[in-house]
Amino acid sequence: MSLDELFTAEGDERPAESGEKRRSRFGWIVRTVLLVGGATAITLALLNSRGIKVSVLLVVTAFLALRLMMWAVSQVAPPPAPRRSAPARSSDAQRGDTLQQAVRRWERQLDWSKDDGERFSRIVLPALVELTDERLRLRHGVTRASDPQRAREIMGEPLWQLLAGSERRLPKPREMASYVDALERI
Repeated sequence: MSLDELFTAEGDERPAESGEKRRSRFGWIVRTVLLVGGATAITLALLNSRGIKVSVLLVVTAFLALRLMMWAVSQVAPPPAPRRSAPARSSDAQRGDTLQQAVRRWERQLDWSKDDGERFSRIVLPALVELTDERLRLRHGVTRASDPQRAREIMGEPLWQLLAGSERRLPKPREMASYVDALERI
């Protein structure tokens, strides 16, 4: 599991909304003809009321060029931003803070896993293993695989047993707090 996968877990991605439809080419042509025709009629009426004579073909060409330019710009525009699951609370800084989003995602995963041992073993435990190995590697130059004895000394026995143990039970909140403390001390 990579660190990118660590911050994105299953269930976080939203499925594509069913309401999103790709508009047909025929519908676009009909809308364009109606828009260009309506804009041409309004423009010609306004110009004629002022006593200005302009070729109908020139006005139609101008509006058609404008419509085609708008279409071209929409084709190279960035995709719309993903919908947020909850509205932003206070500031714009909070909305763009990736670390806070990752922490909220972790909180959700832990909350979902608090009563489901299998989900804890499948999602939270591998993430804890990845974090532990990364902290060991960055701070001490070892991993659990490269130097298990040294890693075990650094981690402490309870955290070692949680990550290396074959028994995959759901830890109690107090135990989880001690595991997190041990992980922070690494």
